[in-house]
Amino acid sequence: MRRRRLRAALTAAALATAVLAALPAAVSPASAAPGRTAPDRAPRPAAVRDWSTAVVDSTMARYTPASLGGWSYPVGLYLYGQYLVYRRTHDPRLLAYLKAYVDRFVHSDGTVGQSFDSLDSMLAGRLLVILHHETGQDRYRKAAQKIRDRLRAYPRTSDGGFWHADTSSRAHQLWADGAYMVNPFLVEYGKEFGDSAYTNDEATRQLAVYGSHLQVANGLLRHAYDESRSASWADATTGLAPEHWCRAVGWYAMALVNVLDAVPADQPRRPQLLGVLRTLASALEKYQDSASGRWFQVIDKGDRPDDWTETSCSGMFTYALSRGVQQGYLDPRFEAVARRGYQGVLARLSVGPDGRTDLAGISVGTNVGDYAYYVGRTRATNDFHGLGAFLIMNEQLRGDATP
Repeated sequence: MRRRRLRAALTAAALATAVLAALPAAVSPASAAPGRTAPDRAPRPAAVRDWSTAVVDSTMARYTPASLGGWSYPVGLYLYGQYLVYRRTHDPRLLAYLKAYVDRFVHSDGTVGQSFDSLDSMLAGRLLVILHHETGQDRYRKAAQKIRDRLRAYPRTSDGGFWHADTSSRAHQLWADGAYMVNPFLVEYGKEFGDSAYTNDEATRQLAVYGSHLQVANGLLRHAYDESRSASWADATTGLAPEHWCRAVGWYAMALVNVLDAVPADQPRRPQLLGVLRTLASALEKYQDSASGRWFQVIDKGDRPDDWTETSCSGMFTYALSRGVQQGYLDPRFEAVARRGYQGVLARLSVGPDGRTDLAGISVGTNVGDYAYYVGRTRATNDFHGLGAFLIMNEQLRGDATP
């Protein structure tokens, strides 16, 4: 079945190109490029109901697979979200577009020009597993195996947590972001290639180690932990970063539900991970902005006048809470929290004069810092972090959509 679907997708690739070419002309680079703020204008209320399709069509009109940039985790996140839309709609353009992006980096013999020396470089590995599942082509297995093999010698903290990157500037550090960069890939790789005995154990171990260091008394996670206490941001006693940056916590929350979905009910660390998720969910309920339904860039400091609600993390939390309720991980009361979050994210979506969607209020890529650093980050429109989180959220909650 999957091969028939891919043959249909590839047969339709030429048609997809023609369709994309016929869409409205690309917006100016200032408004299209991820990490840049769209020009000020009064948005028109969106008139479509299938927000996922609208966002995907708008993004494919703005970018060809060749212009998406290099192998990166924000693009990998976005394309994973686009794949979720493909699974629902079976629109062959969506899979052909994803494949065209990946095939820029993966050769016919399975070699891939990536070193995989950071967790960030591994997130897009999910696309390799997807394409193997859809096509059966062995080159995608070979490419994905390079990530699996890299983890054999990847550096770890003394209790087994993967460093955020194999570089001197990230040595001994665990970033909450990294929980999503590698663990969903791991469990999906294990299922696709019969390696779940290792991958389920590793993914749950990573989440447990990260959670044990990063989650603090208020239920939220700090952005990062440095075992060596040598980073400029690390507390000399605890090794923790000073703030709860919302997207870092969002990455971890999504990774938790993805891994819980994948591992069996008798997995030994499952009760520990459920405890982390439930404690985090209660904290998210407490710190949700009552006015907008979204969450603040620095989650627990929304009473400060310069803090602001951020779109990508709000989509991530909304997804994790809704999925957690659906799967029985969380109390049903959190569905109402998710619905408020969903409406808050939808309020950031508009349709511009060009007929394309714009998703606003997205923090650009962010390192570890202090409060002033986080609240001073650029608030971008159509940044891939936000677009990917939106699609994942919307495919989970789209039945509750209202304009």
